[in-house]
Amino acid sequence: MQVILLERVARLGQMGDTVRVRDGYARNYLLPQGKALRATKANQQRFESERAQLEARNLERRQEAEQVAAKLDGEAFVVIRSAGATGHLYGSVSTRDIANELTAGGFSAARNQVRLDAPIKTIGLHDVIIVLHPEVEVTVQVNVARSADEAERQARGEDLTQRDVDDFEFEEDEEAEGAAEGEEPAET
Repeated sequence: MQVILLERVARLGQMGDTVRVRDGYARNYLLPQGKALRATKANQQRFESERAQLEARNLERRQEAEQVAAKLDGEAFVVIRSAGATGHLYGSVSTRDIANELTAGGFSAARNQVRLDAPIKTIGLHDVIIVLHPEVEVTVQVNVARSADEAERQARGEDLTQRDVDDFEFEEDEEAEGAAEGEEPAET
């Protein structure tokens, strides 16, 4: 299906471009969201007559997004989750969780504005991209920890995902060394 883009769409085109997309993508996403019009002569004329208004509206939205981006850039948000001893979360941190943390921090963000390639499944510091406008992106840091104290330690640069060495491993190593030297292993 041929559509006329009413705003910039990532990996598709700029405002005013006539592009060919799959029917489902156009019907289910672009047309209902108001991001495109079907490419007909009537819609082409309508777009040309409203082009100045659309460009002004896009510029206004972009400027608002840039103001928010200036405040949000480099911010850090803490997410507390349960995790195992090795640092793997029992669940995951999704786009919804990050959007809720942004909202709690005083920024309005929807979950579709948070870009995660995969859910966060380990504790630590993670950089997450927030798309405020098709042309404005900002990176925030999400600190996933088991507790607030752990979050502070991670923020200072301490790596909490390293596994602690057990005393049991030392005992096994000593027994193996003793057996190699001809000594009998200690019985427990």
